[in-house]
Amino acid sequence: MSCLVLEVLKPSVACALQLRATATGDSRRALAGFLYRHRGWDTQKAPVRKYSANMERRAGGGIIFRQLFESISSTYTYLLGDPESREAVLIDPVLETVDRDIKLIEELELQLKVAVNTHCHADHITGTGLMKKKLYGTKSAISEHSGATADILLSEGDSITFGKYCLNVRETPGHTDGCVTLVAGDQSMAFTGDALLIRGCGRTDFQQGCSKKLYHSIHTKIFTLPGHCLIYPAHDYKGQTVSTVDEEKKFNPRLTKTLEEFVEIMSNLNLPKPQKIGRRLSTNML
Repeated sequence: MSCLVLEVLKPSVACALQLRATATGDSRRALAGFLYRHRGWDTQKAPVRKYSANMERRAGGGIIFRQLFESISSTYTYLLGDPESREAVLIDPVLETVDRDIKLIEELELQLKVAVNTHCHADHITGTGLMKKKLYGTKSAISEHSGATADILLSEGDSITFGKYCLNVRETPGHTDGCVTLVAGDQSMAFTGDALLIRGCGRTDFQQGCSKKLYHSIHTKIFTLPGHCLIYPAHDYKGQTVSTVDEEKKFNPRLTKTLEEFVEIMSNLNLPKPQKIGRRLSTNML
């Protein structure tokens, strides 16, 4: 049988070898197409390019991941899921976009296990309570230092598991006492809430804010992660979606300063209070 197959393929193989020896540029691409067609392969299903494979590994090696945006408060909500067990976690849901999030969860055939807040938000109302009512079995989670109620109260070193994946809790107070950063088990991603933003950080002038505490949290709990670790914040106001630990250590205009310089910067931001802070204090119970 093998001899017969070889005889059949001889002309094609000879042609391919001759082309390979001389081909460059467009002719090499034509050769690739010839080989795919000859073997019955769909040219649209060629092996994954190396850079694509690297991107997949950097995103958690097959984990389901979606970054969602709420435009009024410029808040990012993150959906992470295990493609095998279908268990999922939702980070920082917003009340006004709960239906959007549920639709996506159902479309992807995921089972939401935990809806977690990185802190008690001042600029929007969390969607966690409504999410629990609409998706049976969902549990809420927030830091035990947040002052909010939830099914799961998080502290340093805790883990939120979903299938074979997990998010590890690092307490990063300073913006509020109840801020946490959620780090992927392989340290490929970190969800930093309002502690570390892209080229910025959370304000420290209300709700237990402390500039010295925030500076220490970022430098000891976030900047100690691998340099390639992707940084996903809770907000961005300039259209940026992701950064890395190395980028922020090098380019963040506030966190590259000394502690004294950082405190001075934060003391002179003179930002207006968030419009929903009063309503937030009365409704952000999970």
